[in-house]
Amino acid sequence: MPVKKGTPSLTEEERAAVKEATQERKIVWGKNRADDERAVLAKIATFPEPDRSMGQRLHSIITTSAPELSPRLWYGMPAYTKDGDVLCFFQPASKFKARYGTLGFNDAAKLDDGAVWPTSFAVKELTPSDEARISALVKKAVD
Repeated sequence: MPVKKGTPSLTEEERAAVKEATQERKIVWGKNRADDERAVLAKIATFPEPDRSMGQRLHSIITTSAPELSPRLWYGMPAYTKDGDVLCFFQPASKFKARYGTLGFNDAAKLDDGAVWPTSFAVKELTPSDEARISALVKKAVD
């Protein structure tokens, strides 16, 4: 169906994500890991609760489980790369006014399990069991 003239094709949140991505492309990621990590943690600090606490905890789980991953921002979200490719990311619930945050894995993640497998997970809270599951997923994704 054609878009009517004057009808916005992107939501306000989507336009903001595109703007953030454009700004992020100007940054040379991977040049200084400490600076990259500071940028990710600074972004997480701007999230409203409970996204902020969730983002901080996920950052800790991911960087502890796979220290070889490099943190960076990706469409305004914390992401973790391997060889320059985004392997996984956290989309806070507040980003698109969702009822839960999402831990997502891109195709570079080695989570293949038969012909069908999940690539994103709803995250509303993190129990010790959830943290262990996420750690195992991140480790598997890196292998």
